[in-house]
Amino acid sequence: MDVAALISKYGFPIVAAVGAGYLVYYVWLWATQEVKPVLGEANTHLIALIDRIRMLDNDLIRLNQKVNTVLHLRGKTIEYERVEAEKKINEIKKEKSEDDNTASAGEQE
Repeated sequence: MDVAALISKYGFPIVAAVGAGYLVYYVWLWATQEVKPVLGEANTHLIALIDRIRMLDNDLIRLNQKVNTVLHLRGKTIEYERVEAEKKINEIKKEKSEDDNTASAGEQE
């Protein structure tokens, strides 16, 4: 039967309601058979990616803590080396000034 005969026999509202019902059925069928499996697979991949991102974030946090610790310890080492070098410089200056004092005392005699 063609659409014109169905409209003349049952009326436009009934034919339109049946057409809309078929459209809803077709969309539901397409969504459950085509889209739902793809969404399930995409959800599985999404969960795996989220887990990887969490692992990378944890690795970055650990690495950042290690870098901060190394920088802190290196800063202490550099400060210690600076203090030791300053002590040596002061000792050399003190010895030089003592040598100058003894030399000048020897000249005065």
